[in-house]
Amino acid sequence: MSADTTMEDICLAQDSGSDLRFRGRLFSECSWFDEESGVLTRQKLYTTEDKGQVYYIVRSGGKERTRHAYQLNVQDDMCVIHNGNTEMRIQFDMLMLAVRSLCGLSDGATPSLEQVEEMLKAANA
Repeated sequence: MSADTTMEDICLAQDSGSDLRFRGRLFSECSWFDEESGVLTRQKLYTTEDKGQVYYIVRSGGKERTRHAYQLNVQDDMCVIHNGNTEMRIQFDMLMLAVRSLCGLSDGATPSLEQVEEMLKAANA
């Protein structure tokens, strides 16, 4: 069975009021509970039929819940990130630098970044 035959129409509800619609398939998912804050976080990674990725993050705790989706497509050396309302374009190298900075990684200490890059490559396969 090819990846194309497993694709389906997906609609992810968001708090911004703009649903994110795409054709794709679930690639991976995980969840964790923070006992200190009482917040459950669920993340899903989808791969799209045009070789992009969609990240869906739902956090819930008590009566509050947040839902956000981000679609990422790589075009040459640029990453296009779209949340259903707004689109941002950033050079791939600058995005990786931002990820390193946010994760507290120096240029010489990137095993976690490499794992992220491998996961993105695997999702595009």
